[in-house]
Amino acid sequence: MLRGSDAALAPTDGESPVYLPPANLRLEAHVQDLATYLEMYRKSIAHPEEFWLEVARDFHWQPLPTGKVFDYNFDITRGDIYVHFMKGAKTNVCYNLLDRNVTERNLGEKIALLWEGNEPTVSTAVSYYCLLKQVCKLSNVLKKLGVGKGDRVAIYLPMIPELVYAMLACARIGAIHSVVFAGFSSESLCERILDSQCTLLITADGVFRGEKPINLKEIADEALQKSRERGQFAVKNCIVVKHVGGDDNNNQKKTKLQTPWNADIDRWWHELMLDASEECEPEWLDAEDPLFILYTSGSTGKPKGVVHTVAGYLLYTALTFKYVFDYHDADVYWCTADIGWITGHSYIVYGPLANGATSLMFEGIPLYPHVGRFWEVIEKYKVTKFYTAPTAIRLLMKYGEEPVRKYDLHSLKVLGTVGEPINPEAWLWYYNVIGQKRCPIVDTFWQTETGGHVLTPLPAATPLKPGSATFPFFGVLPAVLNDHGEELQGEAEGYLVFKQPWPSIMRTVYGNHERFENTYFKKFPGYYMAGDGCQRDKDGYYWITGRIDDMLNVSGHLLSTSEVESALTKHPAVAEAAVVSCPHAVKGESLYCFVTLKDETMFTESLSAELKKQVREKIGPIATPDFIQNAPGLPKTRSGKIMRRVLRQIARNEKDLGDVSTLADPRVVEILFSQRCEAAA
Repeated sequence: MLRGSDAALAPTDGESPVYLPPANLRLEAHVQDLATYLEMYRKSIAHPEEFWLEVARDFHWQPLPTGKVFDYNFDITRGDIYVHFMKGAKTNVCYNLLDRNVTERNLGEKIALLWEGNEPTVSTAVSYYCLLKQVCKLSNVLKKLGVGKGDRVAIYLPMIPELVYAMLACARIGAIHSVVFAGFSSESLCERILDSQCTLLITADGVFRGEKPINLKEIADEALQKSRERGQFAVKNCIVVKHVGGDDNNNQKKTKLQTPWNADIDRWWHELMLDASEECEPEWLDAEDPLFILYTSGSTGKPKGVVHTVAGYLLYTALTFKYVFDYHDADVYWCTADIGWITGHSYIVYGPLANGATSLMFEGIPLYPHVGRFWEVIEKYKVTKFYTAPTAIRLLMKYGEEPVRKYDLHSLKVLGTVGEPINPEAWLWYYNVIGQKRCPIVDTFWQTETGGHVLTPLPAATPLKPGSATFPFFGVLPAVLNDHGEELQGEAEGYLVFKQPWPSIMRTVYGNHERFENTYFKKFPGYYMAGDGCQRDKDGYYWITGRIDDMLNVSGHLLSTSEVESALTKHPAVAEAAVVSCPHAVKGESLYCFVTLKDETMFTESLSAELKKQVREKIGPIATPDFIQNAPGLPKTRSGKIMRRVLRQIARNEKDLGDVSTLADPRVVEILFSQRCEAAA
């Protein structure tokens, strides 16, 4: 770990430069320098009960817990895996997000949600007081329809305020919400409804993604019909939001979407809400009661229903939001994620609202109606904290600086990235062009399973190295293991694991605790295995090197996919790259590279040779790619993550792709199979 002195961080020859926090940001920061971070971190590890009870005092309890804060077992050889946090204490997350801010903190008139629609001319603002009223009304609607504590509610909605109302209404009455990304297919929705036996579905008539209309109700009906056919149907009611079917501006294109209707179970949202009471007492829940289920795809088998619980998730998302984005009352915060993913749960809804923040919700897409939409939104709302994905940054980089220069981005103070490691080239463009060399970038590493950030810089405290997730957040104790499960000290590369729980770590896989134990705790008893490889450098910085199955072992040398990909994308002709392994009779594994070229660039043998030479020069002869395939597009999930396991199957010419329900464009896979390097077969 570093000493608490920025002066110790001057880069030496051959190292990447270190970017120090801006002095003006430190003046009012919650964590003002590295020494303060180190002191707080040590306390959080040595005295976790004292640390988290102090955090808990800012929230409402019935009453504040007095017993053991943490109780857990990470060692599968000693019995069942479990984590208990403040067990026995009672609270309600919705009360802490809304009632506490309205009545105790006098924030009723403050804007909680800024909503920017698909069209730039469509927007609305929702105050904390109005949000509380809408949530209470919907809570009463749900109770009237028979939903109670412990019942599961599926939510299949676009990025509209009603999605937040629905999540918080569930939290208020003790129901467990299961949000399904509104870009998923009917099969994916059906699978998730059946797995958790949801009794109610909330959806919308439709949505526009850019120019494209999508009939959500039709997809929802297909999912419910599939559920009936499989004989496990539990949905008793389907509430439908009239989003594009009305006369308002949500349907400026006046597209007529036919809304199929089943009078036995379908109910219009606006009709149910009309006479519902604006007051609803919260259900006081045990700290370890489930708050929500969120499904994450496994590389094999059906998606895993990740379960998060009430108290731990509340405290951890609140604290990470406050410190990682250095939140202050006047901030306007924008996370571009969809709430259908964990990033949207934790850092559009729960974390920001727990802090009384103004959180911006964006229904649109980055390129509609023009490539400067993100920058236009930042200027329009004077966004101060901006959180997006490396995929989006690389996409917008392709259009250069000209679209950015049209807008005033001086309101920005902190930038963030999420979803995958950011390559240094994209980091530098983000820092120099968007942040104008004055905004620190918090490159956050975490997962659906972790609930919140586990490795992350703090904007005023952490000297930054482009591409590094830097240091652990408070209460998080990482380690690096080799194949034999031995802890590696100092500079090291291996498996990223965690030695003890933090409040928001997942508690189980819904309905399948054995799968939870086998996936995360079986390989290395005593540790939570993140499923990622990492490097730790001599300064203690952590660098995520990719999923464990994205680690390449070439002739006994461990190579990371991101390292090779970064070397490829340094070439001026390459827009994006993805690297996977392919079996090799001599070396064990060989490198198979997919490259997407910039516009109007032709893929030639000479370019392929140039790219191989560049990787060899950047990393070393051992990393020289064996195969380079031109990829007009890469298989990605709807959230923008590259599906490398699909690329591995293409490289090996194996047509069994496993679960591809999250694939955004299946045609990409067909093209890549047809153009693969035959010598790799």
